[in-house]
Amino acid sequence: MLKQNTTILFQGDSITDCHRNRMDYDDLGNGYVNLINYYIQKHMADDNIKCINRGIAGDRTADLQKRWKRSTLCLDIDILSLLVGVNDTWRRYDLGIEVPVNTFKEHYHYLLDSALEKNPALKIILMSPFLLPTEPKQLEWHEDLEPKIEVVKQLALQYNAVYIPLQEIFNNEITAEKPNCYWTYDGVHPTPKGHVLIAKSWIDAL
Repeated sequence: MLKQNTTILFQGDSITDCHRNRMDYDDLGNGYVNLINYYIQKHMADDNIKCINRGIAGDRTADLQKRWKRSTLCLDIDILSLLVGVNDTWRRYDLGIEVPVNTFKEHYHYLLDSALEKNPALKIILMSPFLLPTEPKQLEWHEDLEPKIEVVKQLALQYNAVYIPLQEIFNNEITAEKPNCYWTYDGVHPTPKGHVLIAKSWIDAL
């Protein structure tokens, strides 16, 4: 996938955004996107590979759909890396806004279909949303999130995309010495160690 002159677009919510300066279109934030770019520039410096970050904190799949034309379809990209979904679950429990699985799937289909219509040769990387509860009330969130994770997994098969099962990857790394709060601050937003694990998983998958 990572050939010369490749442009990679990272899309998603706050996990991708990670405090990037939105006034600077070249800013990659302080998370996994920046780490992946660092690895690429260090090990593939002569290949002219460009990374773009257009993640926006708080976004659900519906929010991505609303801004998709101006923040994705207007760009000339070779690889689309997408991590979104946890806010579709979170908003159910803090604001009472429920996103049924079928609606979630419809949103996702639009994102992928429209991107492939723009560029039929587009390569796609789908990362599963994930949740590592740090307080008891978050335990019930799995009931809503797990079917959405399954949707992403099935869509990866359908669209011949690279699938990165972040929930499984994090689950396998949790130990007594490295509990949920070692990997995320609040069950959702990764710590620096969490971002390193996401970046490593992305690089390993490719």
